[in-house]
Amino acid sequence: MYSRSSEPVRFERDCAAVLVPQGDQVTLPAGTVGYITQALGGSWTVFVEGNLMRIAGEDGDAIGKQPAEPLELPEGATDADVERVVWEQLRTCFDPEIPVNIVDLGLVYLAELYQPEGREGRGVRVRMTLTAPGCGMGDILVDDVRAKLEKIPTVVATDIELVFDPPWNQTLMSDVARLETGMF
Repeated sequence: MYSRSSEPVRFERDCAAVLVPQGDQVTLPAGTVGYITQALGGSWTVFVEGNLMRIAGEDGDAIGKQPAEPLELPEGATDADVERVVWEQLRTCFDPEIPVNIVDLGLVYLAELYQPEGREGRGVRVRMTLTAPGCGMGDILVDDVRAKLEKIPTVVATDIELVFDPPWNQTLMSDVARLETGMF
């Protein structure tokens, strides 16, 4: 949430945003003033007029921020190389309210490569969950995962499924996540 250390920002152009935690899409007009409360994984959570808004990486210029550098793979990258980058990308996905990535939160149950039928390149299959089944940010997190995995060179398909069995609980969190959230 907003604190004295939150970075003030002014929107330089109209900007798409997602209301947190409801997940509703809104447009913030140029000139809107807010405060960055979280800047993790290439997106920003901004406190505006009493509400939290998630600003996607590609809209960072609206608040004076640079998008992430394009991903690169070594020439002749192996499946192991790509799998490593898949997990790195998953660790750049954050719940806008919690400063812990979805891997350390224990939200990713499966991430594997597959060969898409009739296509050259790789596919990535992910099975993930949410901390609460009714979370309004579920579709936003799934879209974030998909978009970040599709940035990986040689990835031509993604299959992202939101599942609720087994249900998420705090024991799925890494020790780092528990420390960060005060649950250790």
